[in-house]
Amino acid sequence: MKKSFQLFFTFMKIGAFTLGGGYAMLSMVEKAVVDKKRWIPSDEFWDMIAIIQSLPGVFAVNTALYVGHKINGAKGAVAAMLGAILPSIVIILLLATIFKEYRDLPVVERVFKGIRPCVVALILAPSLRMIKSAKVTWKTAVIPIAAVVLIYGCKVSPALVILAAIAGSLVYALLMERKMKQAGKEGEA
Repeated sequence: MKKSFQLFFTFMKIGAFTLGGGYAMLSMVEKAVVDKKRWIPSDEFWDMIAIIQSLPGVFAVNTALYVGHKINGAKGAVAAMLGAILPSIVIILLLATIFKEYRDLPVVERVFKGIRPCVVALILAPSLRMIKSAKVTWKTAVIPIAAVVLIYGCKVSPALVILAAIAGSLVYALLMERKMKQAGKEGEA
């Protein structure tokens, strides 16, 4: 039960201070889960992020569910998920009641214009760490660049891009396996 409480409060802190959605929370989750608590090693964390990105649903909730389940099974998953979403629910309810009255004030508009660039930075920082941990090289950089062009430029569904990446990875793995078998046979001869 102690781990469930730790998961709840860890994700509640993250949920309370995350602006900009799931990707913006990545650096906070990494710091808490990998660096401070040492619940998950760094390599596994970034593998987890790759898996979560390909799942349907809310990124922040999926992250909390995955980490919670890994640390303390179903109880941990529920505790982490509740911790992640509770601050958002409370804040949204409060803001909705207040925002209704004050949304047209110039100061409110300026505040939101000031927050937007900060949110971009909160998303960009973990993206750069993800690129580094994925060991993207100049040779493999064509894959994320092609994905961006397809999704952003050509308006291809991200789901199709993910499926194409999975198919391409499987074909590549099969070709490499075949190549290694052939090299082994030639070495025996």
